[in-house]
Amino acid sequence: MNPRRPEDREHSHAFLGHGHDAHERRTRWVVGLTAVMMVGEIVAGTVFGSMALLADGWHMATHAGALAVAAGAYAFARRRAGDRSFTFGTGKVGDLAGFASALTLAIIALAIGVESLQRLFQPSHVAFGEAIAVAVLGLGVNLASAWLLGGHHHDHHHDHHHHDNNLRSPYFHVLADALTSVLAIVALLAGLYLGWVWLDPVMGVVGAAVIARWSWGLMRDTGAVLVDRVPDVDLARRVTEAIEADGDARVTDLHLWQVGPGHYAAIVALEAAEPEAADVYRARLAGLKKLAHVTVEANRG
Repeated sequence: MNPRRPEDREHSHAFLGHGHDAHERRTRWVVGLTAVMMVGEIVAGTVFGSMALLADGWHMATHAGALAVAAGAYAFARRRAGDRSFTFGTGKVGDLAGFASALTLAIIALAIGVESLQRLFQPSHVAFGEAIAVAVLGLGVNLASAWLLGGHHHDHHHDHHHHDNNLRSPYFHVLADALTSVLAIVALLAGLYLGWVWLDPVMGVVGAAVIARWSWGLMRDTGAVLVDRVPDVDLARRVTEAIEADGDARVTDLHLWQVGPGHYAAIVALEAAEPEAADVYRARLAGLKKLAHVTVEANRG
């Protein structure tokens, strides 16, 4: 990390999310678990001659890559948090990684859907017993990974606007793996005991549709942060009301955007017959805890 000047300590641009270090550690653990299971499925698929396992193994390989990107984003954001060449810090690096992961999820969903439709019309032989055993093991790994990333689930219900999108991306990748494992187990059991070979590709199509929906939600949320969409309309209204509370000031221009998970920046331009110093107006916004960086321009008007 670059050394910080005295003035930097008074005006920090380190807008990392709450629990950033803990989330980074959890993501690293999940990368390791996913990589181990990926190798196991590829080896098992090759040994048992199961295309289903082999395909899922390479499917997990893409997830492992996306998870590694998320872990790398955490590390980069932490190490460069004090780098003044990033105008508003590195808090949005996670959203960039999340958007990339969302695109990866969309590609995976498309690939699973296409392959499933092909297998629906051209069924392939599957070693059901061995495939079920490995799929159950894979589901266990996915559930353990989801537990490690469980902090996201709590944050999601606590405050929608405090999403750490870099944590959501590995969480959704893990959910996608868990979903495909559950659907695979159901389909394999039906194929083994009922002879319903057709159920395996049908479940693949269902899984692809659900993964595509998750991908779209993550892409929409991360994209909104990257293009600086107003993250909280209610907060924008409260900023205006606080500035105009004296009856003299009138907000003429307001920019509000997210600079990191749970951290917002605002630029407020106002006019007043007798304008106060900028610090006076900033003090009126002190009670709005989400505002981490405020710039005020007061003009006589």
